[in-house]
Amino acid sequence: MPKSSYRELTVAAVVLGILQGIILNLAFVYAALKLGFSIGGSTVAAIMGYALLKGVLKKGTSIENNVNQTIASGINTAGTGVVFTLPAIFMLYGQSGQEVDLLPFIVAAVAGTMLGIVFIIPLRKQMIDIDRLRFPSGVAVTTIIRSGSGGLGKAKLLAIGFLISAIWKFLLGAGWLDVEGLIGHEELNFGFGVIPDYLYPVLYLSLMNLAAGLLAGKGGIPFFIGGVLAWWVVSPAVVHLGWVPTEGSQGLIYGSMLRPLGIGALIGGALVGVILTFPAIKAAIQSLINAGKSGSLKGDTGELPAKVLGFGIVGAALLLALSANMSSDISIGQTVMVSLVGVVWIALAGLIVAQATGMTDISPMSGMALITVTLVMFMLDKNISAAMAVAVAVCVAIGQAADMMQDLKTGFMVGGQPAKQQIAQFATTWIGAIVSVFAIYVLWKSGPGGSQGFGEGTALPAPQAGVLMGIIEGLSTGNIPLDKYLLGGGIGVLLGFAPVAGLGVLIGLAMYLPFSITLGYGLGCLIQMGLEKAKGPEFCAQKLVPFAAGLIIGEAIMGIGMAGFDILKSM
Repeated sequence: MPKSSYRELTVAAVVLGILQGIILNLAFVYAALKLGFSIGGSTVAAIMGYALLKGVLKKGTSIENNVNQTIASGINTAGTGVVFTLPAIFMLYGQSGQEVDLLPFIVAAVAGTMLGIVFIIPLRKQMIDIDRLRFPSGVAVTTIIRSGSGGLGKAKLLAIGFLISAIWKFLLGAGWLDVEGLIGHEELNFGFGVIPDYLYPVLYLSLMNLAAGLLAGKGGIPFFIGGVLAWWVVSPAVVHLGWVPTEGSQGLIYGSMLRPLGIGALIGGALVGVILTFPAIKAAIQSLINAGKSGSLKGDTGELPAKVLGFGIVGAALLLALSANMSSDISIGQTVMVSLVGVVWIALAGLIVAQATGMTDISPMSGMALITVTLVMFMLDKNISAAMAVAVAVCVAIGQAADMMQDLKTGFMVGGQPAKQQIAQFATTWIGAIVSVFAIYVLWKSGPGGSQGFGEGTALPAPQAGVLMGIIEGLSTGNIPLDKYLLGGGIGVLLGFAPVAGLGVLIGLAMYLPFSITLGYGLGCLIQMGLEKAKGPEFCAQKLVPFAAGLIIGEAIMGIGMAGFDILKSM
């Protein structure tokens, strides 16, 4: 009797991975527009993979679940690259009433998904088999895949969190919980006419904010402290010093002081993050050299064939050129130049980010986006559309490079076949690029009375894209608050070199975001710390993490659903 093959790249794993990837993509696009950072989806995909493949189909294996989470995280990660960049063009064009042509950015995002994968695949053997880089997130997902029956209990907690958050979001969004003077626009005003407005006595009633803090715990406290310093120290200080009037000071303090300082700090912190990855450049170059010596680049290691990778690079480069040309009126020579520079930069940036992620689990995506936009705008004489198309491709590509290596690390530890993971991600990740672009479009069009649905002054402030928008406006017009940018940048640089990873970016985001969001996040951090002290780390890992993930996904999916319904209703 012939021996049956062990289940790995199956129809069930592919279909489940695609469905989960789309849901996670939508959820974390929404989360990134609100919080300014995204949350990895591999953990959620691995938990649900066990529950459905093993619990429902009764056939699942560890390596089959690994294919499921590889596809889901790839589709989800494509959304992260898009949501950090594309909303900036919506906000810029929205100021003048222009419509955004989605097609060039969809093409650019698809090109990014292909380039990020094909450039990093040849280095799998060197980075994972030989250098044995840590890839902490990949190791964490391995632990979940190997956890056995514990996955079913986590899936139930995730589902409970999803339902609670979705129902709560619906009740708030429909205005059914509004109380005049106390609750309105999904916010709780706890000032009661006693606490001055400049202390921002407002709490955003978002379970997503709370859940993000529950996942971060002690690691999110610097972000919370940044908001406290901005609104409960700096804000009252400038009022009492007489720099701004007491009445109506909240908007003035934010617009003229905290926002530009926050942008400067975020830029400074992001660029320091890029500088701190310079050791990864040396390691990455050495990996290339070693891979050449060991034969890893010659297609003899069980990877996708070199011919397939070559076709992928050429095809993606043509797509990148097409997107730049479609986005604006540029010459053939400029199109070729942008395409070549974009491909070379993606190869270098993707390699650096993958190496940095393997060493530290930190991806300096914000800094790479800022560098890309600045570089291409100078090359194309301040052509915003073409610069943004390339920036979208770069951010998607570097996200894919890091995610591919994380997933291959998981596959290495559970005994999967690298080529099957690579086929799965290469064949499906483009779906995430398309889904995220349309999700951003739907959320943009969902504002009341035809107004914008995200950006400054809305429930989805899109802080990362807002910073990118500020840089583009400054480069285009030269009209920027240089003193505040420089002061904030100096603060971000100093904080960026602090022992706490990403501190400059965290503080910058905290100053940029409405304090009502930061406050909810901080409460979540404090609750997690209290639960960890009372119940222990195991309780938080096994119970709190899946429940919090459900809270995030539930609110996000309901929020996007309500936005889509509003658009249909207005047609």
